[in-house]
Amino acid sequence: MNKLMVRLIASAAMVFAIPAHALVLGVTEGVTYRATDNQIEAKFVAIAEILGKALKQPVTIKVVSTYNDLREALAKQEVDFAFIHPAHVAFEATKTGRYHGIAWTSGFTEYKVSFLCKDSQPISNWSSLTGKKLVTPDPDSITAVMTRAMLRQNGVEVGGVKVLTTRYQDAVPFYVEHGFAVYGATAARSVIKAWKDTGGKTCAESPPVPIKQWLASSRLDPAIAATTRDTLIGLSQSEAGKRALATAGYAGFVAPSAELEKKLTTWLGV
Repeated sequence: MNKLMVRLIASAAMVFAIPAHALVLGVTEGVTYRATDNQIEAKFVAIAEILGKALKQPVTIKVVSTYNDLREALAKQEVDFAFIHPAHVAFEATKTGRYHGIAWTSGFTEYKVSFLCKDSQPISNWSSLTGKKLVTPDPDSITAVMTRAMLRQNGVEVGGVKVLTTRYQDAVPFYVEHGFAVYGATAARSVIKAWKDTGGKTCAESPPVPIKQWLASSRLDPAIAATTRDTLIGLSQSEAGKRALATAGYAGFVAPSAELEKKLTTWLGV
């Protein structure tokens, strides 16, 4: 009997020693900024550790570099949570029901595209853009998607505008400055500020869109998703959370709006 008890205790100890299943956090930052996968992962290590403690399960980070790879991972629900820069990709996932939004990033809930130009007057006749050159960042960037939504909203056939593309947002002003394009679409605040500081003008602005969204898989236990949401939103209330946010470069996270999400999903043409 004693030997049996010893074996049972040893077996129980082995069971309890097995680590909990790791949850996977997929991270995709924008394609129009310059950052390596290692740099992106380093930003989220502290947040992942705090989430792991709150959930009592380890959280591993999976950086997904391209939007199409992200779409595939979301379609297969290969990640439990996702931090997604491009709002249109996030809305694609929530529209299918495979994921739902749990938090938006403070300071990035009103991402607006501005049209850089040399004309000092706002665009009053949008049909005048037909045949003119417009430069945008990567065609699958949220900036480019918002730009196309702006054109549709104002009755401009996207195919009627000569759209040029450049990989990075900070390259957009060059095209306008040197006459390669009449308009340049960017939402990078630093780029817009630098343009205006040198006498440049902006002649159109888009409605605001929340980027850098947190999603949770519909396969997760609702309690896990709720704990994750509450932990993210509460990060700014603790010293450890503030340090994690500082490392990530964000001020905090807020609750999303389902009503606004639905409206923007339609506007973006998702």
